[in-house]
Amino acid sequence: MRALICGITGQDGAYLAQYLLNLGYEVFGISRTHSSKTAVNLLQLGIANDVTIFNTELTESSALRRYVDQVRADEIYNLSGQSSVSHSFFSPAETLESLTIGNLNLLEILRTGHPNAKYFHASSGECFGDTGLEPATELTAFSPQSPYAIAKASSHWMVKNYRDSYGLFACSGIMFIHESPLRSAEFVTKKVCRAAAEIAAGISHQLVLGNLSVRRDWGWAPEYVEGIWKILQTDMPEDLVLCTGRAYSLEELVQQAFIEAGLESKNHVVTSSKLMRPKDAQYSLGCAARAKQRIDWNPQYAMPEIVKLLVNEEMSKLQSPHSNL
Repeated sequence: MRALICGITGQDGAYLAQYLLNLGYEVFGISRTHSSKTAVNLLQLGIANDVTIFNTELTESSALRRYVDQVRADEIYNLSGQSSVSHSFFSPAETLESLTIGNLNLLEILRTGHPNAKYFHASSGECFGDTGLEPATELTAFSPQSPYAIAKASSHWMVKNYRDSYGLFACSGIMFIHESPLRSAEFVTKKVCRAAAEIAAGISHQLVLGNLSVRRDWGWAPEYVEGIWKILQTDMPEDLVLCTGRAYSLEELVQQAFIEAGLESKNHVVTSSKLMRPKDAQYSLGCAARAKQRIDWNPQYAMPEIVKLLVNEEMSKLQSPHSNL
């Protein structure tokens, strides 16, 4: 089996590459740029030399087609594009282009040249907007509240349109937030866990955050990539929600992180209106009952376990800077 992972150097792309290699796949990847700096996640997982990477933007349709034609993959995974909700408010055009045009280019390439390849698109729980106390399912209406969510929703419906119109095996995984040690520092979970470890080590003294009352469904990335793969192993293509079904406030996450570091968050955390988003879903919660039924996917990690792992990882790195993740 051959797999092509678009966005292979990101958190999900690296874990998926590792997962597929362990299954015996030949793995290829596409990345906007490829260097020792951008491939740090692959290096940390010890698989940088086990994958073949091509450099191009998904918005460059001719180069993208050339690489897809060359690889002739059985499965194509689109995990690429601008992935920060906060950043999307500052760069809406970049966000919309990177998430929608790239997805459309891949679907067109499959339609016109590789109709038998299976295609996975990384959709997002952000598409639902504020779910309230009722967890979102595959039947819940989308109500996106950021440029990122709008772009993901558009791409989601494009995948469904190509599946229904042209018979492609094209699926979206509607994934809620998922974290790991490979997450970049711009994301709040990594920011919190790193700050807790650094404050405990005396490197810094304060953490500044925005709205602490928002509630999110946090999962563990290595479990989510297993779900991604399983979605493409079904007999019939469909879109599935991947989530833990458990929501916690950011304040609870912060408290948990500082407890793991042996501290009290109230002594070190302050909030600033400058870090508030223009629009933010107050409550984001999903239901993965159909994923459990259809692909036997049942995640074991939720926020408390995830934060413990991440804080311990950050503290370990401070104690041994050259440790192998």
